[in-house]
Amino acid sequence: MFGLFKNLFAGADPRLKEEIKEGALLVDVRTAAEFSTGSVRGAVNIPLDQLSGKLTALKGKKSIVVFCRSGNRSSQAKSILERHGFTNVLNGGTWQYVNQLKNE
Repeated sequence: MFGLFKNLFAGADPRLKEEIKEGALLVDVRTAAEFSTGSVRGAVNIPLDQLSGKLTALKGKKSIVVFCRSGNRSSQAKSILERHGFTNVLNGGTWQYVNQLKNE
């Protein structure tokens, strides 16, 4: 199963695992209902449609990893944050992939 994730995210940022291990803020951008069914331990839930209104909560973080169900919303979240001046954002893709990296 990990092979599937590895192939799916072969182009993932090579810093992702290191940033997760070093305590990056993990932000699940799925809906609250999706988040309640499971996520990465220690992650915060900021649904994509609320992200622009929660920017102050993210200011000053060393690094931020955004993730979701498929990687689509996390890609959008990364773009939104970058448009607002964040330079420390990594797209983690799926929550399962981020969870796998965190637990390795």
